[in-house]
Amino acid sequence: MELTWVEISREALTSNIKTFRRLVGSAVKLGVAVKANAYGHGLTLSSRIFLKAGADYLCVNAIYEAETLRKAGVKAPLLIIGYTPLSDLPKVVQLKCELVVYNVETIRALGKLSKPVKVHLKIETGNHRQGVRLSQIPAVLTEFKKYKNLQMGGISTHFANIEDRVHHHYALHQLKEFKKAIRILEEAGHAPHYRHCANSAAAIVLPEAHFNFVRVGIGAYGLWPSEKTLKAAQHAGINIKLKPALTWKTIVAQIKEVDKGALVGYGCTYQMPHTGRIAVLPVGYYDGYVRLLSNKGHVLIHGKKAPVIGRVCMNMIMVDVSRIPEAQLEDEVILIGKQGKEEVTAEEMAELSQTINYEVTTRINERIPRIFIS
Repeated sequence: MELTWVEISREALTSNIKTFRRLVGSAVKLGVAVKANAYGHGLTLSSRIFLKAGADYLCVNAIYEAETLRKAGVKAPLLIIGYTPLSDLPKVVQLKCELVVYNVETIRALGKLSKPVKVHLKIETGNHRQGVRLSQIPAVLTEFKKYKNLQMGGISTHFANIEDRVHHHYALHQLKEFKKAIRILEEAGHAPHYRHCANSAAAIVLPEAHFNFVRVGIGAYGLWPSEKTLKAAQHAGINIKLKPALTWKTIVAQIKEVDKGALVGYGCTYQMPHTGRIAVLPVGYYDGYVRLLSNKGHVLIHGKKAPVIGRVCMNMIMVDVSRIPEAQLEDEVILIGKQGKEEVTAEEMAELSQTINYEVTTRINERIPRIFIS
């Protein structure tokens, strides 16, 4: 019996992909980001479900993720969007992947392989992360032209704050810069096949950013990029339903009586206000249950909320079940998800732990089993 596990709804993943397909239309290629263990949802099986539901591309961060998918028999187009060390570039060709590039050194190393490879040039438009500045594009293209094996498969950029605003002035500025970059490439004799900059938020609220390729991430898993994105969509009359696919579960490892005034957990940070019962759960920060939820979070047992008391430990947490008299050993416990009429959401956990829903799901330890349900 597993002490903690994650259940993933096939139906929810499928529904979310179909929702984005309706949003962007059949003429736009739909890429799904499956990096970081598919945002904590399980890389291989999530990828297969997305492809079956209508995704065209899978976007990974690193070469090891591409290797995992190819070894699992996934033959769909893979786009590596993170950095690939120069020494690993031959694997990109062997695995038949496409690659986002933004360094001249990468272009040179790929060119020396003398084997066909599609690259997607990343443009810096204001995020100041990956990307080539507009002023650098001519020099990059000069280098690119030296190698006949290189194909300009696409041009891309990434929005900096579209999830953080209801109004998207900066995103529109970035979009304007991106269009300038496209013109520079076209005037230099390059016509990249795919133009892509839309993440989940842009796919939902900024149709002019769709071009002919979108890269959806968090939305594919049924989570909104932010509350502001949801509000922006509602304001624009975009009524879509995203279905969270992930439920995180554990069990009760012990029930014990605790006297009024007893101190609970490391640091004695919690004192029982009454005589009652606590349950010890075999999950902790090693598993991804963030320590900032100490004395803040709650779980569900028998459809009722049980507050986390004391500090979250490496492999355990304690919860107050004084008001859940039916709680007993090895009862199922919901860490994220629904039970009865109650729910614990990734967004609630994120707010309490001063982060975002992306981090809540991706931090769930990869060793924890992902069980896919219909």
